[in-house]
Amino acid sequence: MAQLASRVAWPSSSLYKRPYRHSLPSPAPPPTLLLPPPSPLKQKQLLLVVCAALQWTAPVSVEVEKRALEAVIVKESIMAGTGVFTDIVDEDQVFKYYADGEWKKSASGKAVSIVNPTTRKTQYKVQACTQEEVNKVMEVAKAAQKQWARTPLWKRAELLHKAAAILKEHKDPIAECLVKEIAKPAKDAVTEVVRSGDLVSYTAEEGVRILAEGKLLLSDSFPGNERSKYCLSSKIPLGVVLAIPPFNYPVNLAVSKIAPALIAGNSLVLKPPTQGAVAALHMVHCFHLAGFPEGLISCITGKGSEIGDFLTMHPGVNCISFTGGDTGIAISKKAGMIPLQMELGGKDACIVLDDADLELVASNIVKGGYSYSGQRCTAVKVVLVMESVADAIVEKVKAKMAKLSVGPPEENCDITPVVSESSANFIEGLVLDAKEKGATFCQEYKREGNLIWPLLLDHVRPDMRIAWEEPFGPVLPVIRVSSVEEAIHHCNASNFGLQGCVFTKDINKAIMISDAMESGTIQINSAPARGPDHFPFQGLKDSGIGSQGITNSINMMTKIKSTVINLPSPSYTMG
Repeated sequence: MAQLASRVAWPSSSLYKRPYRHSLPSPAPPPTLLLPPPSPLKQKQLLLVVCAALQWTAPVSVEVEKRALEAVIVKESIMAGTGVFTDIVDEDQVFKYYADGEWKKSASGKAVSIVNPTTRKTQYKVQACTQEEVNKVMEVAKAAQKQWARTPLWKRAELLHKAAAILKEHKDPIAECLVKEIAKPAKDAVTEVVRSGDLVSYTAEEGVRILAEGKLLLSDSFPGNERSKYCLSSKIPLGVVLAIPPFNYPVNLAVSKIAPALIAGNSLVLKPPTQGAVAALHMVHCFHLAGFPEGLISCITGKGSEIGDFLTMHPGVNCISFTGGDTGIAISKKAGMIPLQMELGGKDACIVLDDADLELVASNIVKGGYSYSGQRCTAVKVVLVMESVADAIVEKVKAKMAKLSVGPPEENCDITPVVSESSANFIEGLVLDAKEKGATFCQEYKREGNLIWPLLLDHVRPDMRIAWEEPFGPVLPVIRVSSVEEAIHHCNASNFGLQGCVFTKDINKAIMISDAMESGTIQINSAPARGPDHFPFQGLKDSGIGSQGITNSINMMTKIKSTVINLPSPSYTMG
């Protein structure tokens, strides 16, 4: 079936030319089918379309036609772990880990279950790797890095471009994993994979540019020196980079660490989140298919309680890039003297002035607060609105929220289940605390399993937990303020400082407020956002260490090495 599926050609395929009839002498192998682009039709509807499209010019056996039809259906809804991904899953349907260029089963004989947030049943299983397997991965990664550092930049970039193309080609099964592992709406899941491919390609190009540049310093620019020393400096790799992405973007925030590490000449060990691990494993296989050297890339799965500290404190790790929550603070205290790149969440404030475009504000609050059910580090987490326009804003936001669809990710609903029952319980705790302390509920609070309906809380006060804590769910507090100073004070009183936004028609006020807000990025007249991926992305205070974005990540994953040429006597270049 996998072979037959690979013979189906859509317009994006190199096999596709024009939808002419095909001659099919009988007997013959199943043909390459030239059909219109796949639509969201259900299987029965798709069968009818396919039957109409198959215009044979010679007799075809019933079995051949049946297999051809099945191939089209397989192509329409490719399953995870099938086709080119069959190597990554074992006979017990447990997904393998990746080390030394091979897909392997753990010697532990144990597996970690991944629960579908929508069904709340086990969807996938991954290997529970041991500490000894971590040791072997680190040993191989160190050896592979030495050889990779000798690989020309153009060759590194070439392989990254190839991986990007393969990743985008196989977006469907990876997106399927995102839908089932983290309840990401189907259209957003596909977008994440395509965006990730674009990020990898951009990183390849940017890496060739910035890593090719060295620097020459002449000694006579410093007082008391003649021109007798030439200092040549350049960027060199760090060694082994440990990448730990979060559940909400397990592909995009993995490649945002992998690609910079590789173009800079490092080897890479990936520890994916439990929810999102299978999507990450599929993504890693795309790098495997691209032909990267054995041992250069590894992907270790398992319980954080068993291998988490062991990984982050491992002496073989030369750099850690982590995206997540409070765990990052603990990692930073244990990691030792190695470079750290961390993004640890936020309580992104949206400050609304009385001269703002209220329709624009309402649209951005709904987009920023409720996209992917609010499970984004850059989601709007608190609205600080001037009292004079608060009633109008709340009404406009409520009207837009009423149009949000709620349901399973397969149906591309705006609001889908949050990632786990524990997350849903935490969100509910914040809601109940706000209710007990007198917040105004703009909608009835409703929850079914992990699915929480979007909720706007008005008249929130600073004594409520929701005013300060990050819900990571579709619940948004509104705090009414009487002055810009009060809004800035609340924003800066938070221990977070990732992003924020300000809405006003007065650019002078916008700049002054942006300067005063203690956050890594301030958006003016738009909701917080991570990206485009080449933009700098950083947090202040407990929101992180260092800066991300493609260029910043490449630089962070390198160090400077200098060579000084000492001349026997001063020499000055003459014209």
